[in-house]
Amino acid sequence: MKKNIAIKVENLSKQYRLGEIGTGTLSHDLNRFFAKIRGKEDPYSIIGQTNDRTATAKSDYVWALKDINFEVQQGEVLGIIGKNGAGKSTLLKLISQITSPTTGSIKAKGRIASLLEVGTGMHPEMTARENIFLNGAILGMTKKEIKAKFDEIIDFAGCQLYIDTPLKRFSSGMRVRLGFAVAAFLEPEILIVDEVLAVGDAEFQKKAIGKMKDISTGGGRTVLFVSHNMASVKSLCSRAILLENGTVTYEGKVIDVIKYYQDNLVEDNMSFKEWSGDNRPGNEFLKINNIRVEPINGGGIDVESGINLTYEFEHFKENTLLSSTVELSTIEEVVVFHAGCQITPNKDSKYGTYQVKPEIPANLLNCGKYKLRLIFGENSKYLLYQITDILFFEIENSTNKLNSLKLPGIIKPKLNFSTQLL
Repeated sequence: MKKNIAIKVENLSKQYRLGEIGTGTLSHDLNRFFAKIRGKEDPYSIIGQTNDRTATAKSDYVWALKDINFEVQQGEVLGIIGKNGAGKSTLLKLISQITSPTTGSIKAKGRIASLLEVGTGMHPEMTARENIFLNGAILGMTKKEIKAKFDEIIDFAGCQLYIDTPLKRFSSGMRVRLGFAVAAFLEPEILIVDEVLAVGDAEFQKKAIGKMKDISTGGGRTVLFVSHNMASVKSLCSRAILLENGTVTYEGKVIDVIKYYQDNLVEDNMSFKEWSGDNRPGNEFLKINNIRVEPINGGGIDVESGINLTYEFEHFKENTLLSSTVELSTIEEVVVFHAGCQITPNKDSKYGTYQVKPEIPANLLNCGKYKLRLIFGENSKYLLYQITDILFFEIENSTNKLNSLKLPGIIKPKLNFSTQLL
């Protein structure tokens, strides 16, 4: 492996058996063993189907990853993007040596610190102080080295008051803060960060991204960063790879990869979705029947048309103060607005079907792709149900020549100007 290469992944594949808790059966293990001593290919490596969540299972085996090849240079921040289930977390677990590959190899230079999910590497019964020393020891650091970084870790995590409190009493956000601080400040040569930063608040996410920039540029350390937030990926990473159904479909500059992902793999523009029976999204409190977006005055949806959003749901809980919130985001995960309403003004909700119709005024949103998240609550305190990315739609540019220029920004308001010569 070349000197400036931190990670080299060659022909990496990972296969799982569907519906099994263990790795397989004794008969399958014997078949694999006899094939191996005869110098033959694994008999089950040729029957697994690709990692397509929408397909019907035709085999007992599935390739979570298949023939992955890439290199990461020292000091580089590599973004890994793709839809849910594309294989991103599996890839990071393989690189972190949490699980082993079915075929292929991974070569890495230096210590690897991973932050793959809330509480990774942390013992809930131990205090924050004890967990810091434990993780440092796992990374091969001496007690003196850990002590030298201890105050910085606590300051960054913002948990000075709870340093001797068992981790099980921490909120999920506090655990993420501490876990990230430990992983970043104990100076691993390779830092692997999965979507966990989404748990932290906006202030912490900004600090974490800044810290990752510092350790890659100033410290010369390597970062692998997985996120659905395209704005964060674009801000932090110089290069990215795109995973689809367990394979790398695009690799290159981060701007090019994000554009390819948004143009080709983000769900197609749909102005209407409808469900029925048990297929409806929801839970024991409510089920969503349908959702649609349509222009206020007919025709197509553009910056001057305005949008009528309509969604219907069946409600199963009586005598509650029922509320609903709509969150609109750009395809890059930038939140445009978060607006809600009380569906029942008093605690008198009934069983039955409710319809909600918020209106987005004309001359507000710029052209581009957007997505919707719906949130349902009770008494303005308790979450009943939420669904992300329930609908994708695109706003076209105006057909009016005077307003048809694509301008920067998320909104494109039509302001009333008054001018005078003084």
